[in-house]
Amino acid sequence: MIQSISVYIISAFYIFAGVSHFHSPKFFLKIMPKWVPFPKVVNLLVGVIEILLGVAIYFEETRTLAAWGIIVLLIAVFPANIYHYQQARQKGRQIAITLIRLPLQLLLIYWAYTFV
Repeated sequence: MIQSISVYIISAFYIFAGVSHFHSPKFFLKIMPKWVPFPKVVNLLVGVIEILLGVAIYFEETRTLAAWGIIVLLIAVFPANIYHYQQARQKGRQIAITLIRLPLQLLLIYWAYTFV
């Protein structure tokens, strides 16, 4: 029962996150490290990947592969979270939220791992 609820939540979470890349691209472009090539394309690509992984984790047949995909994605975007925190410190705004986001990434990885 709890696993079923967790599947619905994680699926909705990643679909929502993916759609957000299209709905609010400025937010994601702002936190993307300057060294990322073609930031607009990368933003949209990450959005598509999150939507696909969110859908895939919903189905039992693709759940394990999607969970591994989410883990890889979370590791891949971690530098953006570090960059966002560094930017927040420089500006003196949203420091706590961006700092909390860093260990939260580990919890999201663990959550995805529970579906492997």
